[in-house]
Amino acid sequence: MANLKVNVLNMDFKNPILTASGTFGFGEEYVQVYDISILGGICSKGLTIKPKEGNKGTRLWETPMGMMNSIGLQNPGVEKFISEELPKMKKYNTKIIANLGGGTIEDYLEGVKKLNKTDIDILELNISCPNVKSGGMAFGIKSEIAYEVVKEVRKVCSKPLMVKLSPNAENISDMAVTCEKAGADAISLINTLKGMAVDIYKRKPVFENTYAGLSGPAVKPVALRMVHEVCKAVSIPVCGIGGITTGKDVIEFIMAGASLIQIGTANFVKPDICLDIINEITEFMDKEGIKDLNEIRGIV
Repeated sequence: MANLKVNVLNMDFKNPILTASGTFGFGEEYVQVYDISILGGICSKGLTIKPKEGNKGTRLWETPMGMMNSIGLQNPGVEKFISEELPKMKKYNTKIIANLGGGTIEDYLEGVKKLNKTDIDILELNISCPNVKSGGMAFGIKSEIAYEVVKEVRKVCSKPLMVKLSPNAENISDMAVTCEKAGADAISLINTLKGMAVDIYKRKPVFENTYAGLSGPAVKPVALRMVHEVCKAVSIPVCGIGGITTGKDVIEFIMAGASLIQIGTANFVKPDICLDIINEITEFMDKEGIKDLNEIRGIV
C-alpha cells in the first residue's frame, strides 16, 4: 500500500495535500461536504493585521481553463482569526497554516507577533502584497525588497516560516534564494499571475482595479516550471501551487521537487476534489509500484 505521509520542517503530514489560501476560507464551508481531517493541512484565508472589506465591483471572473480574482484580501483581521476562526480550525485535526499579508513591514511584524502566541503549525508569508510605502509595488517583485521583509520577519517569528512567492517576480529563482538567505524555512509558489479582462459591452475593464490574479489549469505549466527552477536553486522545502486539479498533476510537481502541494481554484469547481486527488495519487503509486513519495521526489 502506498505511503502518502511526508515529513516536512520536522512535522509529519498525513499526505502532501494542503488547501491554498483564499480558496478554502477557514474550512467551515467544506467541512459540511467531506471530512477535511483527511487533508495534510489547511491554509487560512489571507490575513492582515486589521480587518479588510476587500475590493468593490466584480471579484471573480471565469476564463478559459481558469479564473480571475480581485478579492482584495477581505478578511476578519488577525485578532478575530485568533479568537474565532483558529479554535474551529484546530478541531479539524490537520496542520494549520496561517497566511499573513501586509502593506508595510510594520504590519507584517505586528501580525507575526500575535500569531506567535497561537498554536498554528506554519506561518505562510504572502509577499505579493503591495508595499504602500513604495508606491504600491509588491514586496515580492524585487529580491532586495523581499530580503528586507523576510529578514525582519525572521527576527521575530517563532513559527516555521514559509514564504509565498509571486510569479511576477523579476527572477523567481533569485527571489527564492534571497528568501532562503533571509531566513525562510520553506518556499511556496506560485501565487496568481497578473491578468486582465475587458467587458466589451460596457467598454471598460471587468475589474475595478483593472488587473486581477489569474489561477486555474491555465497557469499550471508556468507554475510547474517555476517550482522546478526553485527546487534546483534552494535547499529548503518547496510547496508547489498552481493549476493542480488531479493526482497526476500532483505527481508532476513532486517529480519536479515539491515536498508539499496546495490545491486552490479546483476547490471551487468541485468542493471535495482533494479527496479525488488523494485517491488518484494512491492509485498511481500502487499501479507504478511506488511505495513512498520520496522515491520520486525531484527525479526530473
